[in-house]
Amino acid sequence: MSDAASELPSELDREAVQTALIEWYEDDHRDFPWRRTDDPYEILVSEVMSQQTQLGRVVEAWDAFLDEWPTPEALAAADRSAIVGFWTSHRLGYNNRAKYLHEAAGQVVEDHGGEFPRTPDELSELMGVGPYTANAVASFAFNNGDAVVDTNVKRVLHRAFAVPDDDDAFEAAASELMPDGESRVWNNAIMELGGVACEKTPACDESGCPWRQFCHAYETGDFTAPDVPTQPSFEGSRRQFRGRVVRVLGEYDELRLDELGPRVRVDYGGDHGREWLRGLVDDLASDGLVTVRGTGDGDSGDDCDSNEGRDDSAGDVLVSLSK
Repeated sequence: MSDAASELPSELDREAVQTALIEWYEDDHRDFPWRRTDDPYEILVSEVMSQQTQLGRVVEAWDAFLDEWPTPEALAAADRSAIVGFWTSHRLGYNNRAKYLHEAAGQVVEDHGGEFPRTPDELSELMGVGPYTANAVASFAFNNGDAVVDTNVKRVLHRAFAVPDDDDAFEAAASELMPDGESRVWNNAIMELGGVACEKTPACDESGCPWRQFCHAYETGDFTAPDVPTQPSFEGSRRQFRGRVVRVLGEYDELRLDELGPRVRVDYGGDHGREWLRGLVDDLASDGLVTVRGTGDGDSGDDCDSNEGRDDSAGDVLVSLSK
């Protein structure tokens, strides 16, 4: 990319910037276990777990998950209910991630003979693997990725080099900065910089930030950064109660709605009674995480995925984790 088209300052010594960051990272960085492996399955598990989950909690869960399902073959052969139950008990966020990870393992085994795809485009074909995760796996497992652009990287680029708050500009600047063939170390390093030195409240001197001599924000004292989307509150959210449903069902083979309800929330009833709970379990059924089964007068007893044509008062509605 020419300087005329560049999103970076024209006078910037890119080689010096690259060398400074890589040396800083290699000298001292946080020692997460997934940084000590190039196994694509282990890296995929870490990336999926790390989505909106504190990394300290991920370490313990990652080790336990790989002890239970050490290969994609083992995960693909497992019951989904066991995987979802693990996900819920370790508070790893949306249970759909467990479902998609299970399906992605099946794709690797059935469609790729147990061998992971190696490029971001190929990895993006796996269930639940978006562009960011695909690029991370390609980078950290195969050193074959593009420059990563996440919230931390955007903040670093905006502050250090006054890159405009625009996704295309961030993509261009990140790609221009990354040394050819160095996606593994570079993407780890620049995310580490954003995670320990250039957080919302910067710690430039305390962390020994290697870009202080190049940094626009450090020079001017203006540490504004791109807006960061606010994560909706988990406490009292629909997401929280979905997780509780899955966790409770992991302890029982099957429960009636009115047996499940009080175990999900202590104030079950009224506005948060049977209709509310039925909507919750139907959402989970649509995601393939639970099975809803109706029995009683006028009902065939077959599995069903919607409310259409069914009167819950005609008989019991039974809910269980999908196998």
